[in-house]
Amino acid sequence: MHRRSFVTGSGAFIALVSVGFGKGYAAMTKKENFPPAPQWKPSFRQPTGKIIERISYYLDGKRDFTVFRNGTYVVLKQGLSDKDAKSFSLTTLSNIFNSHPDMNPLSMDDGNILVRYNQPAMNVVLRDVARAHWPEIEKHHLEGLAASEVLITPQGPNKFDDFGKQALLGRAYMFMDAAAPEIIEIHRAN
Repeated sequence: MHRRSFVTGSGAFIALVSVGFGKGYAAMTKKENFPPAPQWKPSFRQPTGKIIERISYYLDGKRDFTVFRNGTYVVLKQGLSDKDAKSFSLTTLSNIFNSHPDMNPLSMDDGNILVRYNQPAMNVVLRDVARAHWPEIEKHHLEGLAASEVLITPQGPNKFDDFGKQALLGRAYMFMDAAAPEIIEIHRAN
């Protein structure tokens, strides 16, 4: 069995994330099933303008970033041309998608949740949007787990409090962007 893990925390959520591949690993590594991805594709999007405004705030308005169709963003290296920014962003998202996308959610000072990865890409889960769509999040959050994925939380294996459910929502948007990457904006710092 192959196992990956990491520890993440925000005070409200401490998770040991383990991905175990047992008997189903051979079937899952077929090209059409790899990398493993969750089934959940939220039926709602977050407002792009609000995502951009929040990201700029989190970055103190000092960094350039790209934004994908479903709100995933990639923080850019300084001085990249538009062409290089697009290439860097697509490569970054592909690198996350093609290695297991470990997430590290963080509560922000504005009540939103920032879902970080092991690359310079992130998703913001807007508190107001999550509240407005809570029945869907409540019903489908477990579909936000990839095949054979186990997240150990203080509540137990694959049991999530509201913070964890929202983190899975953010990561679901990343998977949607990785499956069909479309950069909708290159946002330049002021």
